[in-house]
Amino acid sequence: MGDPENPPQPSGDLFARVVGGIADDRERRRRRRRIVALVAAVAMAVGAVAVTNKIRELNGEETMPWWTLEILTTAILIGLALWLGPLIKRFGRAYAADVFHDNPRTGKSYIVLTDIVYYLIFSAYILFTIRFEPADWWPTTDGAITADQLSDTLARVAGILFIIGILHAINIVLMPVLGRLFSLNRRLPPGSSTPD
Repeated sequence: MGDPENPPQPSGDLFARVVGGIADDRERRRRRRRIVALVAAVAMAVGAVAVTNKIRELNGEETMPWWTLEILTTAILIGLALWLGPLIKRFGRAYAADVFHDNPRTGKSYIVLTDIVYYLIFSAYILFTIRFEPADWWPTTDGAITADQLSDTLARVAGILFIIGILHAINIVLMPVLGRLFSLNRRLPPGSSTPD
């Protein structure tokens, strides 16, 4: 039962452990939601392919229509955006906190704004590259998937990864410069000029 004369003392870091436990629980829930969203996107893509295959079989076609790959590629790009965005944000928070340590609110605002830019770029890319009819340079095979379409599809996925990678690298290099400028701005008294 314990010694009645010497009761156990409360832990000094109890509050920190409770706050950490709550933060861990939130992160687990966020991770679960992301996984569910990714699984749902994959399930929708697989369902679209299955429905297309069934339609193809009912029509007596031997090949898969070109638009099946378009639907699948769009679902992959959406799933990639939903998976990659939170991943970049999770690791970017600590970097932004280090860079904007003099002004944490600016760092949080910067992360939110880069999130918005990220999803705008991804959405615009998907809308720019989606096709509603076969491309002229794809050989005509009665609307079936061709090697040229597969090549274009891989180029679409590689293109967004390349664009996001380049922009992310620019952001990594640019963020310390912005953090330094904002910290200098914060230290200067009103009305004074910047040092040479």
